[in-house]
Amino acid sequence: MVADEDRSQTKRLATLSLGALGVVYGDIGTSPLYAFRESFAEEHVTADPGNILGALSLIVWSLIIVISIKYLVFVMRADHDGEGGILALTALIPRTGDYHGKGRRRLLVLVGLFGTALLYGDGMITPAISVLSAVEGISVATEALDPLIIPIAIAILIGLFSFQRRGTGAVGAVFGPIMVVWFTVLATLGIGGIIRDPSVLVAVSPTYAVQFFVANGFVGVLVLGAVFLVVTGGEALYADLGHFGRKPIQTAWFALVLPGLLLNYFGQGALLLRDPTAIDNPFYRLAPGWATIPLVILATVATVIASQALISGVFSLSMQAVQMGYLPRLRVQHTSESQEGQVYIPGMNWTLMLACIGLVLGFRTSSGLAAAYGVAVTTTMVVTTLLFYVVARERFEWQRGRTVAVCGAFLVVDVAFFVGNMFKIPDGGWFPLVIGGIVYTAMATWRRGRSQVANRQRKGLVPVDRFLKRLDVETPRVPGAAYYLTADPQQIPASLLVNLRHNNALHEQIVLLHVHVAGMAHVPTARRAKVETLEKGFSRVTLRYGFRDRIDVPQALEQKVFHHKGFDDEDITYVVGNEDVYATERPGMPLWRERLFTVMYRNASNVTQLFDLPMDRVVEIGQPVDI
Repeated sequence: MVADEDRSQTKRLATLSLGALGVVYGDIGTSPLYAFRESFAEEHVTADPGNILGALSLIVWSLIIVISIKYLVFVMRADHDGEGGILALTALIPRTGDYHGKGRRRLLVLVGLFGTALLYGDGMITPAISVLSAVEGISVATEALDPLIIPIAIAILIGLFSFQRRGTGAVGAVFGPIMVVWFTVLATLGIGGIIRDPSVLVAVSPTYAVQFFVANGFVGVLVLGAVFLVVTGGEALYADLGHFGRKPIQTAWFALVLPGLLLNYFGQGALLLRDPTAIDNPFYRLAPGWATIPLVILATVATVIASQALISGVFSLSMQAVQMGYLPRLRVQHTSESQEGQVYIPGMNWTLMLACIGLVLGFRTSSGLAAAYGVAVTTTMVVTTLLFYVVARERFEWQRGRTVAVCGAFLVVDVAFFVGNMFKIPDGGWFPLVIGGIVYTAMATWRRGRSQVANRQRKGLVPVDRFLKRLDVETPRVPGAAYYLTADPQQIPASLLVNLRHNNALHEQIVLLHVHVAGMAHVPTARRAKVETLEKGFSRVTLRYGFRDRIDVPQALEQKVFHHKGFDDEDITYVVGNEDVYATERPGMPLWRERLFTVMYRNASNVTQLFDLPMDRVVEIGQPVDI
């Protein structure tokens, strides 16, 4: 029995590890296509033996320190109900202890929010640079096909984004095996290069990295901006923690991903030691001539998988932000009935596609895009380290000395990469910062605007207890039940007061329905609903969801409420308040932000869709609100 259980656990670990290869490591796994090459860009350093070994040593130790140690050993401990990512880390910021002060905690949350916003810029650049760098391999086979590189890349991107509405479930089973082939090919190519010049293995010593900086001085800092490309998948790795768990992700990394990456980078370094002119595309030139086209095809498939994972991550991040109140309601389609978190957001999808196509047309080469890549991710990594320090001290109760030592070491590396990437800003690094700034402004404005709307509405509301005491027992009651959605379950919603004032009647059963998104990733179904029976036919229902849970109000009510009340769901009406928001010069936000909020509010998806309510049984009652 014990042996069978062990075999079952081993099989499950293998299955999850295989899945992690296709989702978690797509981004970082395609970095060999361009990362080493960019370390020797024209404005950096020449490809002489000392620089080759120095840059290679930097790449090796970046993978070890940033991915193997920082993320896989330390940061992934900071899971929030099994979920990872910077939003989950932000949710872990304590509300008690040294950080109880509202101002201090609010600052930390805003920092985390800015780090989250920057990931949207990464979501636009990754598909563009990954697909373009893969397709550029055809120029190694024949320069006659150079004019087709951009059209082919755009066609692949259009196909990729057009596929999103079908969800990843249909092809998810093949992602892992394809990436096994990809990492095996990376290792095989690398071994071939190493065999031809084994002396390249001395670069495993960090002394070559130190000598590199001594020899190149300030220019070595510029190279860090390119070396950082080898670890740009670190944040995506952490964000996907909830899909697979820590152990499968760690197993996939140490068993296949890290060896494949290291061997390939060493192989590229060995090639450059023999032939520095191969720096134009060392990845493809590492392969024999006959294998170039098959390698282009495999690389293109791998980059599509990498892009797919990041696009899905942006969808998931957006859904979390909506449910946590940082973005307006978006039209979200769940693409899998069995797997939580697989969603498709049409508006976000087409925005990302147009941005990716624009980046390909604007920068035209993967080298050009490399200048824009990394600025957003390295900033987010700095934010992650800072937030992890707070969580380690207050949640994990680490001693100050240990926390400073661990986070301080990581911060030194993060800041070094950050400084190296800052010099990319004039050449394209401004793009993800602008995107991040726009998204952050939208998030902060939405959060603040919703708070102002709630404050304005609260002034005209009546407490439930007071309302029930004053409610005339002679008030006409019509058959059926009405569920009034309310943001505050202790107050009678404005929609009910308006309805009573105009119709002078109420349904036989009145349910005050409050949907609460808790500060955790998932809420167990058993703890979903809280039902309170009041007087005069009134009840109060609170439905609790996590920020990664799918909100399906009718389903939750059917399971927990309907059968207790004894009425059919066809007799139920959902009443939703629909505020018509107007910008004014009242104290609160600047007028331009109020106008931005009103535009966002009027274009947000309605509550009916967000809560999966049956449209034929929803009544909306409007109410003007000045902010």
